[in-house]
Amino acid sequence: MIKRSLAGRIGRLAGDSRPERVLIAASFVNRVGNGLFNAASALYFTLVVGLPAVQVGAALTIAGVIGLCAGIPGGHLADRRGARTIMMLALVVQAVSMASLVLVESWTALTIIATVDQIAAAVGGAAWGALVVRVGGDRPARFRAKLRTFVNLGVVLGTVGAGLALAAGTRGAYVTLILGNAASFALYAVLLLLLPRYPVLAAPPQQRRWLAFTDRPFLAFTALYGAMGLQYPVVSLLLPIWISEHTEAPRWTVAALFAVNSLFCVLMQTRIGSRIETLHDGGRAFRNAGLLFLVSCPMMALAAYTPVWAAAGLVLTAIFVHSLGEVWESSACFALGFGLAPDHAQGQYQGVLGLGFSAGQALAPAILTTVVLGLGTKGWLLLAVFFAALGAAGPSLARWGTRTRPQPGVAAEATG
Repeated sequence: MIKRSLAGRIGRLAGDSRPERVLIAASFVNRVGNGLFNAASALYFTLVVGLPAVQVGAALTIAGVIGLCAGIPGGHLADRRGARTIMMLALVVQAVSMASLVLVESWTALTIIATVDQIAAAVGGAAWGALVVRVGGDRPARFRAKLRTFVNLGVVLGTVGAGLALAAGTRGAYVTLILGNAASFALYAVLLLLLPRYPVLAAPPQQRRWLAFTDRPFLAFTALYGAMGLQYPVVSLLLPIWISEHTEAPRWTVAALFAVNSLFCVLMQTRIGSRIETLHDGGRAFRNAGLLFLVSCPMMALAAYTPVWAAAGLVLTAIFVHSLGEVWESSACFALGFGLAPDHAQGQYQGVLGLGFSAGQALAPAILTTVVLGLGTKGWLLLAVFFAALGAAGPSLARWGTRTRPQPGVAAEATG
């Protein structure tokens, strides 16, 4: 009786329906694999394969730029041919390309294989967005929050496993991480077979093929989303450099901030995200995120002017506030990104949104390391105001999006 009760609680935590549990489990497995690979990929190509770091960076940059172009047509294909089918094909390609990395011995081979992988990743990402909408059912916000919780947990566990392999430092350990990631893509594809075959939703007659490019509120949100995405490398890139070069905080603070950030997001995502369902909710959550970043960034800057233990405490407090902002921001982007898109074109819209986010992430390192670090404390304050200004636009954008969405009666008539 107790065992059945415990199993029931775990099942409800993982999802409210069988399709939800399947997609959460599949995503979790894949993110464990991603965590294994991401933490060790650069070291493998430089230390084991022997490629110069500059060549590795160039290969990955070329692959990333080319991959950006595949998300939108891939998402459109998912809308017209079925999100599950397209995503499974993309996952199979990623499994093969990832496994092929263990054979890389030259820059050319790395560039070609990484490009194929990034194209498949962009197509799969857009199809994943469309599939999430279909699986989410009547409580999409709650499902997306749970999904992100388990995705974050998977990355954390994968990173821990990568740390153990990195400690060994052998070629076999690195190869195991790469093949483990390849296996996670293959298992992901197999698990998707357990999902039902969702029928393709017909587009209304006379509608433009590339609808997302004419949707001004959505394009405006895509720009805001890409810009607000700078908050992610604040934790992974900017703050570690700031701690090591400008503060007296002990170096273990860098590891601690990653742990606090990941753990807090895992614990709070469902609690906060499940309540953010409508466009109106998303707009307010976006504003809340900006205000929290307005508080966290100056706290990070002030750590440079405090004694050693005070600096460590200030940084950890700042990352706690920043993580809360991250949860609000991701929940807002779920509500707005999916809520502004029509159901029959979710893949196309998620492809556009992914392009905007990826472009922001590509520009982030240059912006954060030159502007913010270059200006020092003033740069942190400027970044804080920038995030707050972006967040302040959330409610107005939500109202604009609501006014320009087809009313239920009109939509029914169009599809009738």
